[in-house]
Amino acid sequence: MFHRGRRASEKPQKMAFVWYIGIITILVADKVWADFKVSNQDLIVHVDSQESFELYLTKSLSEDVSVTIEVQHPDLVSVNTSSIYITKNDTKKKWDILINGRSAGHSIISLNVTPNNVTDYSQAFVRVTIEKSDTLYHISTVVGWIYFLAWSVSFYPQIYSNYKRKSVVGLNFDYLSLNLVGFILYALFNCGLYWIPEVELEYFRRYPKGLNPVQVNDIFFALHATFATVITIIQCFIYEAGNQRVSTTARIIHGIFVVFILISMILAIVTTIKWLDFLYYCSYVKLSITLIKYVPQAFYNYKRKSTVGWSIGNIFLDFTGGMLSMLQMILNAYNYDDWESIFGDPTKFGLGFFSVAFDIFFIIQHYVLYRDHKEYVRIPGNNYENSEENPLICDSNSKNDADIATDPMTT
Repeated sequence: MFHRGRRASEKPQKMAFVWYIGIITILVADKVWADFKVSNQDLIVHVDSQESFELYLTKSLSEDVSVTIEVQHPDLVSVNTSSIYITKNDTKKKWDILINGRSAGHSIISLNVTPNNVTDYSQAFVRVTIEKSDTLYHISTVVGWIYFLAWSVSFYPQIYSNYKRKSVVGLNFDYLSLNLVGFILYALFNCGLYWIPEVELEYFRRYPKGLNPVQVNDIFFALHATFATVITIIQCFIYEAGNQRVSTTARIIHGIFVVFILISMILAIVTTIKWLDFLYYCSYVKLSITLIKYVPQAFYNYKRKSTVGWSIGNIFLDFTGGMLSMLQMILNAYNYDDWESIFGDPTKFGLGFFSVAFDIFFIIQHYVLYRDHKEYVRIPGNNYENSEENPLICDSNSKNDADIATDPMTT
């Protein structure tokens, strides 16, 4: 009986508590902050020209505020007004802000509102790009698409060569394995940062006024490159491969990368690091692979004294893409007076230059050092035939005097 009476007395108290919560919720919901917004968060303006954006309020203010318009680099861009005073009874909710481009570069225009607890103005900012020439901008865009296509197509000459020869002898397996791991990690980074909302949100927490660096074409290239590399590896299981295999050195390198990625993944799972950091670590491994992946193929060509089986078409397209990539960086650096993007942070430019340097070395190997080298394979019942057209290719490491004749010009 005592227990039932206690529960009965608690019921009115719970009902009163629910009413209090409801009243407070209504009061809070009724007093929603007015947000400052801008009509466009990204603007391009030419030097000595003007553009404008619209600053507006989403609701009426609850009290008077003072708005200060702050320019990150006043030597690059200026605005027609530096402050706005708005009263709570002011009916005006839109203001046109005029921007004047003074010098090429990048700047950010943002707000500072006093008092700062009346409105939300975190999204009221504009990224301004001041460029010297609109023509250079369009040329840079065209160059970007050309090198994107060149790099995308560059996988197919090697695939076609393997299919035509019915052999992958001459294509180094270490290079292929490093390429596959690199592109998988590159695709993981791009897809994670572009498609996973939590990762993208973490990126914008760190760089609130930044842009997502991953675009749709980056995702397409990474996935397509992974697909093309997988097709090439499948050819290695189907066609004649000689005595080639992934070397012990490459396996050790892969083991180091796997351990590093697994440890990073575990740290992300237990929330010691953010998933964004994990994706950055994946990208660092990709950069490391880009630096070393050409070395096995170059040494393999040197050891065989031949480039037979290594598609020169792939090299020309990769060379074209690398040169145009660096050209675009130079055009942008000049147009936006942003040479620090090259010399201040040389990673991207350096990687492009490194790849182009290896492409030049491969071209020298193919057309100068080993241009007269021919491999011939004896086919039962037939004469010797050029190995580039012969479906039966023999690795130079396993040459046998009874089976293989070498062009006299190489002896």
